[in-house]
Amino acid sequence: MTGHVEDFYSDLAEHYHLIFEDWERSIERQADILGPLVEERIGPAPLRVLDCSCGIGTQALGLARRGHRLTATDISEAAIKRAEREARKRELDIRFHVNDMRNLSLAPQTAFDVVLAADNSLPHLLSDTDLHDALQSMAACLRPGGLFLASIRDYDKLLRTRPDIQPPAFYTSEDGQRRIVHQLWDWKENEYELHLYLTWSKEGQWVSKHYATRYRAIKRAEMEKHLDSAGLRRIQWLMPEETSFYQPIVLAVK
Repeated sequence: MTGHVEDFYSDLAEHYHLIFEDWERSIERQADILGPLVEERIGPAPLRVLDCSCGIGTQALGLARRGHRLTATDISEAAIKRAEREARKRELDIRFHVNDMRNLSLAPQTAFDVVLAADNSLPHLLSDTDLHDALQSMAACLRPGGLFLASIRDYDKLLRTRPDIQPPAFYTSEDGQRRIVHQLWDWKENEYELHLYLTWSKEGQWVSKHYATRYRAIKRAEMEKHLDSAGLRRIQWLMPEETSFYQPIVLAVK
């Protein structure tokens, strides 16, 4: 992970919600899936949850609303500031910190019941060393028997097809604002440069933004090897057709 990842999310922070057709509904829907998933395995709220790639708070806000005690970190200070603002708006008590997932020593406590890394955040780690360090750091934050949960794209499938475009999505918000969201992917071996384009109407004008970042396509077997190396066991994959979540979910237990 290099500085461009922080820059990508910092530049995107104020407009990140525009990626979703309805961000508020997405917060609720994801919490309705992830909440029961962890509660069935660990226990009812309040659970101590560390969201170590929280962005602007898509998962943290919803899980806090379910009654869990959230600590949320992200490499982007701008994303953390936006997430703090969103939590205050919803009167949610979440502890936010700027922190790199490869070294979570700034998290104010350990012995979390759940450590979460959603939204395809782990594939930003372009080397085995970075991925190993991040998983070791996350495992160190878990109590014995605690649950690791991450969601990543289905790279076993994507590496076979290597798509170069995510077709445009057209949205209209309740206030009549129209938006176009699409992505271009430039592949090089098992990595790709992602180009995200957001275009929206504002006061009779059209505004367009371009953001770029890089990902590594991590297959499930490779992820399992690194999870095992970090001391995480009982690895389980849940696919979207099982969960209705938009990405595959991987679970492991410390």
